[in-house]
Amino acid sequence: MVGTPRIVVAGTHSGVGKTTVASGLMAALASRGLRVAPFKVGPDFIDPSYHALATGRPGRNLDAFLSGPDLIGPLFAHGARGADVAVIEGVMGLFDGKSGGGELASTAHVAKLLGAPVVLVVDGSAMARSAAAMVHGYRTFDPELNVAGVVLNRVGSATHEKMLREALTPLGIPVLGVLRRDAAVSTPDRHLGLVPAAERRHEARESIDALGAVVTRSLDLDAVMRLGSSAGPLHAEPWSPEAPEEGRTPGVRVAVAAGPSFSFLYEENVELMQGAGAEVIPFDPTSDEDLPEGTDALYLGGGFPEAYADALSANEPMKAGVARFAVGGRPVVAECGGLLYLSRELDGRPMCGVLDVSARMTGRLTLGYREARAAHDSSLARENAPVRGHEFHYSAVEPGAGETPAWSLAGRGVEGFVSGGVHASYLHTHWAAAPGLPRRLLRTAKRTGVRV
Repeated sequence: MVGTPRIVVAGTHSGVGKTTVASGLMAALASRGLRVAPFKVGPDFIDPSYHALATGRPGRNLDAFLSGPDLIGPLFAHGARGADVAVIEGVMGLFDGKSGGGELASTAHVAKLLGAPVVLVVDGSAMARSAAAMVHGYRTFDPELNVAGVVLNRVGSATHEKMLREALTPLGIPVLGVLRRDAAVSTPDRHLGLVPAAERRHEARESIDALGAVVTRSLDLDAVMRLGSSAGPLHAEPWSPEAPEEGRTPGVRVAVAAGPSFSFLYEENVELMQGAGAEVIPFDPTSDEDLPEGTDALYLGGGFPEAYADALSANEPMKAGVARFAVGGRPVVAECGGLLYLSRELDGRPMCGVLDVSARMTGRLTLGYREARAAHDSSLARENAPVRGHEFHYSAVEPGAGETPAWSLAGRGVEGFVSGGVHASYLHTHWAAAPGLPRRLLRTAKRTGVRV
């Protein structure tokens, strides 16, 4: 049973200011000396990087499609262990999920699974009484959901605030705070959303501190905490990354790409490898000149290699080290950005050349949840092993002839590449629902070759 106070910060739609409010609230509560557990609904990697900066704890995802609804409570209990309060940032609009016909993977779905009250962020610009109609609709759309408070964002003046408050008063829903329009608390973005915190540590720290200060003076933090404490006990056993004895492979060292170019990685994926006995060592492909000594397996997650293509391409010693490791048949798992790094070239810049593919940036977004099965045996998955994942990229790869695909995507054909010990794909996967994947990776690493 979990008694951690918790609230969900949701929005009426994307771009309404959820991240501003949620990250600022996390920073404000942490500045009071509270231990704040941060979460993000959905598959996004970027917002959790700001959550981690605000709280000093790992930013974690709660995605009812990737993990399945049954794991939401256990994953929350695991991530909230030892916390005084949990703040869960929503995704898109409150009721937007996998499809338009159901609640799966929406913020509302996760809030109900956690029994958490919802604070609705409303963009008050260019509205007055209409804001009340909007809030009324969101509050009554799903009777099982507790929309318990409102934060008004981008309010233009004291007069505007007074009009909005007057409009909302008859609804009986508390206005927990009002944020004025303020360009000083914005964060830069690019084609996949906000610029990750790992790429702008100093500026990101300043942004988080500024957000925390704004929220402290603009929101009633005591009312927020009372609201969070109103959540009843959650009946869930904490998820555990620890493998059973027969699933452990001790003594394996996994090198994990990190730094500004590779910052997209689910915390639970790392914990599952550690829970199966692995030692996980981060390295930066833009600046380090070789893989960590004694590397047995290589994990290249996602990120923005296109933004650091010059540095990645110029680091010849690292590219050569990755190529030697892969050509030697050692296990390499690459997701999205990692796939681009293993290609021959990215927009004309030479990469590792492990795969006979050419990568380029496009103006077309590929986005969505995917149901997949392993198309072939690989270092990561046994043939036909099921997995759920998501794609989110503006790049495309042009493969050479005779490449072996990694995944068969339901309704979309095959995708990715398997070559020797390499498993490379655009698919981001959350291993909590498929712990057999990291355990197979470690077993493969144990069986193959001599350490580099």
